[in-house]
Amino acid sequence: MRLEGKIAVITGGAMGNGLGITKVFLQNGADVIILDYADTLQDTIKELKKEYPKVTGYQVDIRQKEQVNQIAKDIQKNKGHIDILVNNAGVAKLSTFLEMSDEIRDYHFDINIKGTWNVTKAFLPLMLENHYGRIINLSSVTGPMVADPGEVAYATTKAALVGFTKALAREVVEHQITVNAIMPGYIMTPMVEKIAKETDEENPENVIKGIASGIPMNRLGTIEELGYLALFLASDESSYITGQGFVIDGGSTLPETKSVGV
Repeated sequence: MRLEGKIAVITGGAMGNGLGITKVFLQNGADVIILDYADTLQDTIKELKKEYPKVTGYQVDIRQKEQVNQIAKDIQKNKGHIDILVNNAGVAKLSTFLEMSDEIRDYHFDINIKGTWNVTKAFLPLMLENHYGRIINLSSVTGPMVADPGEVAYATTKAALVGFTKALAREVVEHQITVNAIMPGYIMTPMVEKIAKETDEENPENVIKGIASGIPMNRLGTIEELGYLALFLASDESSYITGQGFVIDGGSTLPETKSVGV
């Protein structure tokens, strides 16, 4: 088992991409600690424990630095160190630039950027003390590569995470700590389902089908597929890779145009 004996902290691990990563890590022997704001956290942990006893969690708002720091201290006391940190927690609310309120802008910045900053700053010392670590940041193809109307705040934060990944990777490389980013396209998550419903409340499935029609593989990815990419980046097999972004999008960023003709 590729992560046997490893301790992983995953933010936003109770649902969506984070749940996919959590399940794959548990299947591969890791002890997983979920940090999540969702009220469904304990239900998720209870369900996972039926098969994987090595999963625990904390309900936390990663915007609250002191909360995060206290959890890091608690984990250090109980576990001594961590080996893997997955900064998965993130939000997306669509609105055109001129219509977006400062509150919604800050909501994106506070969770997607500052939240990732808070968690990484709290847990990095536990890796430095152990002279080993794998940090994986969930960016997106949105921002670094592509964008659609209404995504300015989201795209800005996800592009920022690529810069964060590269700069941090350079700082910690001599401590045997790697830092990489995953850049998903459309993965079938509750966030995508919510966007589909907001776009067409009566027929959200039509929105999903429309998204799939623009992907060369003609489907959205699964959370487990994303989890397996995270597994590689969390494993010792990825030891010579750092500061990179890995696209997983079914080929959605390949076409030059939407046309299918020649």
